[in-house]
Amino acid sequence: MNEEAINQDERSSRRALGIHLTSVDLFLEYIFPEIENILEEYIWVDLYCGEGNLILPILNYIPNDERIDFFQKKIFMYDIQNEMVEKCIKNAVSYGIPKEIAQSNIKQRDNLASFPDELKSKSLPVFHITNPPYLYLGYIRKHKETKVHFKYFEGENEGFQDLYQIAMINDLRNEVNNLIYIIPSNFLFGASVSNKFRLEFLPYYRINKMIIFETKVFKFTGTNICIGFLKKKLKPKEENLKFKAIKIKKNNKIIERDYFLNPKWKYRAGSEFDEFTRDFKSKKPLIVKYYLLNKDIEENQGSHSIEVIDTNVYLSNSYRRETLYVNEYLKEKIKSNLLYVRTVDTGSLDGKTGLYEIEKDFSVDGIYVSRATYRTSPIQLFFDPMISEEDQLLLKDYFNFILEYFRKRLDSEFLTTYKYSDAEYTRKYLGLTQVRNIIETFPILNLDIEEKKKFKELIEKQSFSDIVDFIQYPKEREKKTTIRNLSDWM
Repeated sequence: MNEEAINQDERSSRRALGIHLTSVDLFLEYIFPEIENILEEYIWVDLYCGEGNLILPILNYIPNDERIDFFQKKIFMYDIQNEMVEKCIKNAVSYGIPKEIAQSNIKQRDNLASFPDELKSKSLPVFHITNPPYLYLGYIRKHKETKVHFKYFEGENEGFQDLYQIAMINDLRNEVNNLIYIIPSNFLFGASVSNKFRLEFLPYYRINKMIIFETKVFKFTGTNICIGFLKKKLKPKEENLKFKAIKIKKNNKIIERDYFLNPKWKYRAGSEFDEFTRDFKSKKPLIVKYYLLNKDIEENQGSHSIEVIDTNVYLSNSYRRETLYVNEYLKEKIKSNLLYVRTVDTGSLDGKTGLYEIEKDFSVDGIYVSRATYRTSPIQLFFDPMISEEDQLLLKDYFNFILEYFRKRLDSEFLTTYKYSDAEYTRKYLGLTQVRNIIETFPILNLDIEEKKKFKELIEKQSFSDIVDFIQYPKEREKKTTIRNLSDWM
């Protein structure tokens, strides 16, 4: 079997188990500095230890004549795979631990199913450092080899969406006060995949620090990860969480940010965007519908021709052009709706998500979906009520300005990371609900001619505070009040 085939088998095996082994370097650079002064105060535990790379390097900092005693009393590791247990034992021996002693503290066990009772009787508190398995429930449903994991999501775990969430909630239920977890970044940024879990977990823990990676960390997965440093609260409380984070970006560029998680927004990072679209929704919002579908063509057949691209047929780096014949009503509807949404960054600076003109980019009248809809393809927008060409172009400028403002302010964290690439920035996906929410803040249906002129001037000026002040309801503008202090948005 060639190396490529071996790597593919290994990748498939790891994916089925949700396992991504941690390097010693990751531990030494980011984790050990946080614990080096408290090594004697805890027992050090990894319930999903793999080869032991998140615990065993501690032994390098224990004097040789104290190392065996320290290991016996303060290090305990487990893994569900016997192969990993054997590798971990072998690694412990390389640190000078006798094999029989290593075997007594490194054991095979399924800790997603239950917490090891033996740890509860130790004289020192548990400090759990781990890179748990992570595997999204949606993936588990689709693959025969992963359906064995369904058992973890039953009973009191029903509604959770990932194996790492099962690991963390087990620690909560077993009163583990100190945690360092290497987990997917959707712990902070995910919506449906993480909302329930954050609401049940974060009232009990505070986040002391986060290290967020926007670079590829593990060999066999492109999952974005973060390292969370968590401490159990003395009393559970649903409250705002504030913490500092270090974000490691492309080319090892490092930025520091303050984060604010609000339980009203399910503790999701980047919720300021959601607050904006809620607080500034227009009194009379513009309604938007997506896609020119095959059924629309079939229901409106006629003799009037329109030129379209078919997003289901991609040939020679472009979508196939077609001529369709429809009735006058549908032809006018297609030609009158000028805009499409690009939901995925292309990677170029002028190809970010946003609203764009169909004719300018594709030289056609419309964007057609002959078969299945794909949210990552260009999608034509249809407005109700119909607005003029001038107003649509104003919407495009407004939409793209608001989107780019929040991308800069929130480092694009309210969007979903699309995939790794060699682009100058991390490529993101803009959800269709988010598209609709921004459009619903566009106040065009509430404006008279003079107000529209003023609004256009503000968009050209690109002053966020002035735009936000303007798009409040007319009644509130007359009172010169604001829904929210503008300084909160700056």
